[in-house]
Amino acid sequence: MENYPLDSEKVYYSEDWLTLDCDEGPVSLRIGEWVVRDPVRIHKMIVKEKTLQVDQYEVMNPLVSKLRRADYDYYRRITGLKMMIDFPGYSSDVQAKIPYDTDPLGFYKWWRKGKHEHVVYLSPAYQFKLFQKVHTMEPKLLLKKDLEYMQSF
Repeated sequence: MENYPLDSEKVYYSEDWLTLDCDEGPVSLRIGEWVVRDPVRIHKMIVKEKTLQVDQYEVMNPLVSKLRRADYDYYRRITGLKMMIDFPGYSSDVQAKIPYDTDPLGFYKWWRKGKHEHVVYLSPAYQFKLFQKVHTMEPKLLLKKDLEYMQSF
């Protein structure tokens, strides 16, 4: 079997070969096949470890699409406020960041009280900022657990 070691200087396209260590030993596949076989690992190599550079259109866009289906929870965490949502008052899906920034009370009601926490992942920092805004604007709206969360800092 041919070995295709990772070249961190190279920009990979879907037809380029790459050898990665797997449970069964080294495996050589085209990048396009890796995207299907192990999208989370490939995404982490690109975004977190920054060891793999890929073409945006040929590899990254299909990868994000695969992540959504392969591991929705991972996809939700990496997408965060960029997640497209069906938010009341908008005629079509909108990035969660828009109502988060422009209508914190409405977003809080939708996200927390409307039980949409599973749709948009908010990091602890973004939760804290949201709870602070809500507390400033309409303190009685804040759930007890969110008030306690804020006071724990």
